Amino acid sequence: MRYCRRMPRPPHPTRIKSAARRAVTGFDDAIVAAVLDDALAHGARVCAIAGLQGSGKSTLATQVVALATTRGLRAATLSIDDVYFGRRARLRLARDVHPLLATRGPPGTHDLELACEVLEAARAGRAIRLPRFDKLTDRRLPPSRWRQAGPLDLLVFEGWCLKVPAQDDAALRRPMNALERDEDPDGLWRRHCNDALARDYPALWARLDRLAWLHPPDFERIADWRWQQECAARAARPGHTGMSRAQVERFVRLFERVSRQAMRTLPGIADLHLRLDAQRRVRHIATSPTASPRSPDPGC
Repeated sequence: MRYCRRMPRPPHPTRIKSAARRAVTGFDDAIVAAVLDDALAHGARVCAIAGLQGSGKSTLATQVVALATTRGLRAATLSIDDVYFGRRARLRLARDVHPLLATRGPPGTHDLELACEVLEAARAGRAIRLPRFDKLTDRRLPPSRWRQAGPLDLLVFEGWCLKVPAQDDAALRRPMNALERDEDPDGLWRRHCNDALARDYPALWARLDRLAWLHPPDFERIADWRWQQECAARAARPGHTGMSRAQVERFVRLFERVSRQAMRTLPGIADLHLRLDAQRRVRHIATSPTASPRSPDPGC
């Protein structure tokens, strides 16, 4: 007798709409101005915004550029997602190193040479083309389709793992979660990602003039925020299936180790530390690793 596993039910449309409404809609004007003013006050040509999945880093980056434009500055955004290796390159990594490297996002799945080249050109005041990655086709668009920009007064570069330091060997010994326990039992994948953070990424970090860090209230909030993003994408594109809630939960666990390392370390590294509540509202700001937090202006 054959037994078939019951397929999970798709989420009810009402639940999807409810989650989509909770997706980040924008930061208060005072917060946007604080990020831009900090960058300009320190002569930054590349202002970086770091935040975990669903924290609103892309939204904040877009708002900062919009504000900069109203002030007469030439500004643009770029995401670390736009320098992912394409699917074929990641499949080679999956074959040669570890199967989990087929999934884009973790350290070791970015074209750092390209990222450094673009950021260095922006800092030097040269005209640049901004790469774009198409997540639907899982490949980077050809250079002929990249946006021409510059010379820029400010490039806002956003990403989930910016300036996160590598862990020491002892921290890698025990699995972080069930995914690491079951799919990376010998630690090969996590060591490969950690080695990339230690060896390859500092060259990119050195090209970030200022860093703002969006600090979530806790890691467990990230799956909820990522699910809200997924639901917002479905609502915006009827017929787009995307990931199920279970798939989102698994996806977030791929990033848990480096995400928790970010939460531990970036408050002491970032130039601007923005602490979020569960609704992604900024509740406290510290303007340097040693500054005392201050409450944002009323209304945010």
